[in-house]
Amino acid sequence: MPQRRTELAAFLRSRRARITPEDVGMPPGFRRRTPGLRREEVAQLSGVGVTWYTWLEQGRPINASVQVLEAIARTLRLDVTERQHLYRLAGVPFVADDIPDAEAVGAEVQGIIDALDPLCAVVYNARYDVQASNAAYRDLFPAVQLTGRADRNVLLRLFTGPACCSAFLNRAEELPRMVAQLRGAYGRHVGEPAWESFVERLIRESAEFAQMWASGDVARAGSRMKLVQHASVGVIHLTSVSLAIDGMPEHRIVVYTPSDEESRARIEQLRGMEDPLLGCPVHARRLSEISAEIAEKQMSRAL
Repeated sequence: MPQRRTELAAFLRSRRARITPEDVGMPPGFRRRTPGLRREEVAQLSGVGVTWYTWLEQGRPINASVQVLEAIARTLRLDVTERQHLYRLAGVPFVADDIPDAEAVGAEVQGIIDALDPLCAVVYNARYDVQASNAAYRDLFPAVQLTGRADRNVLLRLFTGPACCSAFLNRAEELPRMVAQLRGAYGRHVGEPAWESFVERLIRESAEFAQMWASGDVARAGSRMKLVQHASVGVIHLTSVSLAIDGMPEHRIVVYTPSDEESRARIEQLRGMEDPLLGCPVHARRLSEISAEIAEKQMSRAL
């Protein structure tokens, strides 16, 4: 039996053992030889066949859909980290719901980055997904927050939009470095569906990314100088510092500090604007206009 399926079987058994019948509104019953729910109870509550669930928990080579895994995750009351682990073991790409940032990273971490305001602070994972941010970061980079959590990724924003409208004025130096950091992290996740589909999407949608990825360069996170352009206030010079988070492997807090007083003043000016311009000076558009356009597209897809 492949190791991943062995781990999946053990994980499901351990999560089932911690849920009591009372937790899910069922009578406790008698003669329970093991703690927690029975397999047939998990199957019934999840709306799947008893035999199928038994095979899944035994680590047999069967396929599980996203819908079935979600149903099992709800029955077993898995949190975000546990759900992601379940999906990884089942070999299914994980897409997080639009849950509050504090739930994604924990109230303690969210409290730390909130306390850093007026410095911009954000929590990235190894793929540059934005896991949580403070108000200063959202004011400086509002476009990242306009999409659902599944697409809230810095590399997607940088590589799939017009180069002239990039948030980074020094993208020729910054983007190869970021791709090299991504590749360094990718080495720990080769073959994982979520990582493979993410890299394939960037290669498919950006020839620029594909060329950088093909270089094979790797790098580690470190302090960097960022030149951020804003059509409303001009160029802002920032120094970024990455901080590891205890208990959250492959996640880091990144803090952006203004490099000079002029940049600090421009950030304050930007944060005082109700409807700033986004993009380059030539193609700049109001935040409200972009937000309305995205909302209309989302509504059209839902119909």
